[in-house]
Amino acid sequence: MPPEKNLKVILSKLKYPDDALVMKQITDQLIQVKTRMGLIKRKVVVMSGKGGVGKSLVTVNLALALARLGHKVGILDVDLNGPCVPKMLGLKGATMEITSEGAVPPTGPLGIKVASMEFFLKEGSPLRWKGPMDLSPVWLGMLEMSVLREFLADILWGSLDYLLADLPPGAAADKPPVIVGFLPELDGAVIVTIPSEISTEVVRKSVLYARDLGIPVLGLVENMSGYRCPDCNAISPLFEGDAKPLCDELFLPLLGRIPFDRALGQSADQGKPLLSESEPSVKIFTELARQVQSRVDATIHFSIDAKETSP
Repeated sequence: MPPEKNLKVILSKLKYPDDALVMKQITDQLIQVKTRMGLIKRKVVVMSGKGGVGKSLVTVNLALALARLGHKVGILDVDLNGPCVPKMLGLKGATMEITSEGAVPPTGPLGIKVASMEFFLKEGSPLRWKGPMDLSPVWLGMLEMSVLREFLADILWGSLDYLLADLPPGAAADKPPVIVGFLPELDGAVIVTIPSEISTEVVRKSVLYARDLGIPVLGLVENMSGYRCPDCNAISPLFEGDAKPLCDELFLPLLGRIPFDRALGQSADQGKPLLSESEPSVKIFTELARQVQSRVDATIHFSIDAKETSP
């Protein structure tokens, strides 16, 4: 089916009378996005070219660490097909309050605001989009983009110091460009990997991809950097690789190494985040948050200096 006819089918399914009204809706939403995002000081995406590296766990605990440092934080769960951020923060079953001014996101531990597709799914419902079999993947892409626009435009984030966007597993090729389009003042990306050759090879491509899109890469986080013994706290290796050589190759800082901690995994499964600084993993994430904060501030200052010195 030719692209123009395909678009007509999609528009008819959406029940819009014509293309002009669709464009007006999108334009209005983008204006609203700019207004909402203007109240948020720093916007960071957490991504990885490889699934299964614990990216959402890193996002949640980074957000908690930033909140412990006194920041007002929000999380945008961009994984529309398998959202898990609410579960990790003990917000499973929560809903958004709809007001005349917009949707009020549920608030989790330490005042963290969360927007997620999870809040719109019924218990036990399938996580994949459903649609007529005759529609191409273009339909699914447009539907997901519409949801992301609404998350950013219609949700009352209020004034935040940090908004972390947790991108889907593997950071599907369409998601980073969409996020960049909606967040033109994106402050940077934190890339999550594990210390295996397979993961670092895929993550290398993600870093280059992000740079091609103009996303400042703040650095890499090496998750599952060994295994922490629950009895003696000794750390044993899990993988043979190391993310540091990749960081050196790409001129990026290694923001932190996070060992696999059974207590941390259990806290996510139970929806009871670790908050006490006496926990080894909490201390590591606090230092990671400081590193991210420092890198974001440096990126902002560099951008300001560049603008002031440009002819």
